[in-house]
Amino acid sequence: MTTTLITGANKGLGYETARRLTVAGHQVWIGARDVMRGRQAADALEARFVQLDVTDDASVAAAAQTVGALDVLINNAGISGGRIGPSEASADDMRAVYETNVFGPVRVLHAFLPLLEKSAAPVVVNVSSGLGSLGLAADRDGPWSGFIFPAYSSSKAALNMLTVQYAAALPRMRINSVDPGFTATDFNAHRGTQTVEEGAEAIVRYALTGPDGPTGGFFGASGTRPW
Repeated sequence: MTTTLITGANKGLGYETARRLTVAGHQVWIGARDVMRGRQAADALEARFVQLDVTDDASVAAAAQTVGALDVLINNAGISGGRIGPSEASADDMRAVYETNVFGPVRVLHAFLPLLEKSAAPVVVNVSSGLGSLGLAADRDGPWSGFIFPAYSSSKAALNMLTVQYAAALPRMRINSVDPGFTATDFNAHRGTQTVEEGAEAIVRYALTGPDGPTGGFFGASGTRPW
């Protein structure tokens, strides 16, 4: 049985991804900071729960000890940092977002790589965003041109670069970034234009990537996304 860990999985896209992969036959670990909410989510899906705060080294290390074996890692936990524009964004604002969105995945990967390396078909999905695309951001006539949130957008651009770097260094693993699209969740006060079922589609697809599948790419529901 394929064992999968999803960070930030007690609600929203993480929860829907957990539900879909459980149906697909995976043994899913719900990673969440909040013990009560995490256990409730895991119980509802007949999954397993592990307390995991991606900003805390000890928490991540303890989670790796608890999980014990892993085939698929989905770095889903993230924060928006609020709708802070360039003139208001401070170094502290940026640091807070990077702690979860960039250093969090690094911390989790560092702790769980020894487990993934033992898997016959290891997969990593980094949940990114179209706002992290330099190509889309540079298109002043494109649909993303009005979304100028440097903390969040640059954190996802950094996550995309991490995907490229890890994929190049670990060719046996399938490591990709995924843009779920503008999905209505608590993350964006339900302003998103698609459902969590639609948003989870690409995450699930690349979580199910086989040994001959793509690696080092950036994908959405409709295919390759521009870096």
